[in-house]
Amino acid sequence: MTRRRLILAGIIAALVAAYFVSGADQALTLANLQAEQARFQAWLAEEPLKVVGGFFLLYVVMAALSLPGATLLTLLGGALFGFFWGLVIISFASTLGATLAALIARTLARAPLEKRFAPQLERINAGIRREGAFYLFTLRLIPLFPFFVINLVVGLTRMRLWTFYWVSQLGMLPGTAVFVNAGRELGNLESLSAILSPGLIGSFVLIGLFPWLARGLVAVAKRQRLARRYTRPASFDYDIAVVGGGSAGLVASYIAAAVKARVALVERDRLGGDCLNTGCVPSKALIRAARLAEEIRGAGRYGIHVAEPRVDFGEVMAHVHDAIRQVEPHDSRERYEGLGVEVLAGEARLDDPWHLRVTGADGERVLTTRHVIIASGARPKVPPLPGIESIEVLTSDNLWQLETLPERLVVLGGGPVGCELGQSFARLGSRVSLVEMGPQLLPREDIDAAGQLRQRFEAEGVGLWLDTRAIRIVPGEGGDTGHALEVEQRLASGELKTQRLPFDRLLLAVGRQANVSGMGLEELGIEAREDGTLSVDEALQSVLPNVWACGDVTGPFQLTHASAHQAWHATVNALFGELKRFRVSYRALPAVTYTEPEVARVGLNEREARATGVDFEVTRYDLAELDRAIAEGRTEGFIKVLTVPGRDRILGASVVGPGAGELLAEFTLAMTHGIGLNKLLGTVHPYPTWSEATKATAGVWKNAHKPERLLAWLARYFAWRRGEQAARSATAEGTRTDA
Repeated sequence: MTRRRLILAGIIAALVAAYFVSGADQALTLANLQAEQARFQAWLAEEPLKVVGGFFLLYVVMAALSLPGATLLTLLGGALFGFFWGLVIISFASTLGATLAALIARTLARAPLEKRFAPQLERINAGIRREGAFYLFTLRLIPLFPFFVINLVVGLTRMRLWTFYWVSQLGMLPGTAVFVNAGRELGNLESLSAILSPGLIGSFVLIGLFPWLARGLVAVAKRQRLARRYTRPASFDYDIAVVGGGSAGLVASYIAAAVKARVALVERDRLGGDCLNTGCVPSKALIRAARLAEEIRGAGRYGIHVAEPRVDFGEVMAHVHDAIRQVEPHDSRERYEGLGVEVLAGEARLDDPWHLRVTGADGERVLTTRHVIIASGARPKVPPLPGIESIEVLTSDNLWQLETLPERLVVLGGGPVGCELGQSFARLGSRVSLVEMGPQLLPREDIDAAGQLRQRFEAEGVGLWLDTRAIRIVPGEGGDTGHALEVEQRLASGELKTQRLPFDRLLLAVGRQANVSGMGLEELGIEAREDGTLSVDEALQSVLPNVWACGDVTGPFQLTHASAHQAWHATVNALFGELKRFRVSYRALPAVTYTEPEVARVGLNEREARATGVDFEVTRYDLAELDRAIAEGRTEGFIKVLTVPGRDRILGASVVGPGAGELLAEFTLAMTHGIGLNKLLGTVHPYPTWSEATKATAGVWKNAHKPERLLAWLARYFAWRRGEQAARSATAEGTRTDA
């Protein structure tokens, strides 16, 4: 079979090479086809079968080999054969060629790819079996990708060739008709003045409008398919029902109510979600208390001498809960009901795309809604460690119920959550051991950013176990009341070393798992991705056209502000998507880790730019050069900006240091609105402030791109203005006279 594939690949390569070597690609231009049109017409009149057969065969071969020029051949077919016969010939030729292209891709590559990527392709093929025909029809009708790409990619799946053929025949027919008609109008062009004929203008207007019309047709088809599968209500109680009252769900409800849509918000637990109750708000309150304790310890460097701070952990946690209580009214039921949102307490389940069943303390109720937004959030992951079921672990959910400070705390996970909480507990007095499987803290950040944080952790006494894998929990091995985590660390020599880390409490910070079960989504065909998040497109629409998702439940960034960003898109697309659809962009999405020093980033960093093959130039400014940082004695950290080589357009910025999240805002604004470093340099910043570091970074970039040749000419100009040239000439003349 391998030999047959090699022979087929060789034949195809020879045909493609012959196409380009012969100059056929240069001959297939609009100018050449128009010049030879009269000759073709005469030939067609003399030998119609030979011309039609030859044209048909040529079109099939070009489509099968994915050669360029199909559009021009379509125009030529309309000009030669007229609309009806041109449409018939080209429709069948293009579909047959596309099917052969799919067959070639299947023969050459499907078996090796299935062998190597079996799990991934199985998920794709499952979707093809369920929705493949309609999905292919959509791609044919609205060409998101070039047709030859669709031929090759779908050919690698398990879709039946007969299905591929008839769906392609139907899906490509409207677009083919538009281009054949345009070719017919061009073929009838007898003078330059005829360019302004209504028929020709109408043909090209139709080409421009066709994608928009096709998109509307697909939307209607999706709704009809839904109506056939489920019983669509004659009327609806709500325009939008939102499942989940966290950051994403609250923003979605707020936006929908603001435009006077009727909204139902269903929450099974507490409004505000993780951000208010177990995430952003409590963690930042804890971080502030821990940072204050560390500032007291370091006051001596400023000449302020105090004793070691006494930490009352109960009062610290009281401060945390007080912060939650003060923020709580912003996310309260009363506030949202005042905005016009109907808030329902209970579990939500979709019976079908339009019927949402809510089961709560007050009984069961079925809502009818035009659109559903799933914003059910996520929960902390609990890894399947042997022995973990024998202890009570801490997560970001239950951590806030602690009443006493753990003497020995092991934190599993060196991402943002693990670093923030690990440093805070160490500052409050716990002996903290932080275990990270990768070679550095904050695995998504650049090495230099993670390195700064590592130095600070080590200076503060946080035990770091990098390149270390957790193996199992050993109950009762940590002393009288404690346990131990058995780990395997890879040393610099490559040797693996097994150790046991005793602990009183174990904090899990290894990521979050999307809440997707129990809502009837899988039964309706809304699948989850490999990472467990709901699968949606760039507009946040699921496979069901009236079911959307936003926030942690769909990712890819499980951040409060990312959830709000997505919620706007999901809500606006649901309510007004028939008119205008907005794709979510994460190009200028900021992220901050609230350790000390803070680590903040927007856009690309060096790690991601190299991984994606993006060319970039780095500008770096150390905060040790900033006057405000020197005055405050907080000089650790830097700003690093990635730009397009030779230009000031910002690709990304990383900031490490005090208040890095605040410094990042100016770079986020610049990226969002296309402001380059030159304009940041030209912006007046107050002195002495931390924000001056932004301008200083732009100054470093500018200095590296100063016009050296122009500066050399300016140096000569100013020397001439100072009279130095005349003085040198007079001196030289005097020297000659003396001689």
